[in-house]
Amino acid sequence: MGTAHTARMRNPATVLPDAMKGIQTVYRAVYQGGADPKVLELVHLRASQINGCGACVFAGVQGARKHGETDERLHAVAAWREAPFFTDEERAALALTEAATRIADRSGRAVPADVWDAAADHFTEEQLSAIILMIGLTNLFNRINTTIEEPAGAAW
Repeated sequence: MGTAHTARMRNPATVLPDAMKGIQTVYRAVYQGGADPKVLELVHLRASQINGCGACVFAGVQGARKHGETDERLHAVAAWREAPFFTDEERAALALTEAATRIADRSGRAVPADVWDAAADHFTEEQLSAIILMIGLTNLFNRINTTIEEPAGAAW
């Protein structure tokens, strides 16, 4: 195991209280958008894995377990395309998550039409809004936590 360390600084969202208020408002809206909480947790976990955010992966696994996610599925999220454990709906959300998180890795459309169409086929506009906002929030947290080197398991 690695050496325990502390973050470079307190989380900027707690340093600037109005920032946390805004984030919490968006986060509440995400969970009121009608998307399955398990899908939202899978989205959070996959984006965090892509971005190498240990603190967010740790929190994502905990959050997913609270919503009834199994270890079998959690262990397979990084290889969701090859794993037999995910529904077509979940696969569409995970593909959208990868495309929206890896926007710098491609030229042309950030989210290819086939990825968008699959997600739009499985989710209502409200659910899709919740998923897109979760992807954005997760990427925000990933960038904050990796910049300040927030250790996994740290509580704000």
